[in-house]
Amino acid sequence: MRTCVGCRRRAEQTALLRVVASDHTDPVPGWSVVPDPRRRRPGRGAYVHLTPECVTAATTRGAFGRALRRAGRPDTTALEALLGQSD
Repeated sequence: MRTCVGCRRRAEQTALLRVVASDHTDPVPGWSVVPDPRRRRPGRGAYVHLTPECVTAATTRGAFGRALRRAGRPDTTALEALLGQSD
């Protein structure tokens, strides 16, 4: 069982998408939330339902930053692109 950082409901690990933080410097320094569907990327991970509501809630509340222990607002374009494919 894992907890979704967006809606804070518990669900089976297979029902949630694992995401990790990735540093980037292009075009500006910062970090982004990267999907990890195979659950193999190194580093601290967080889990979120693959729904627009949960991703938006996690971004708005700053839950990705707290769960991944990062400061600032993340770039979520990779996660949003995956959401667009799943529609």
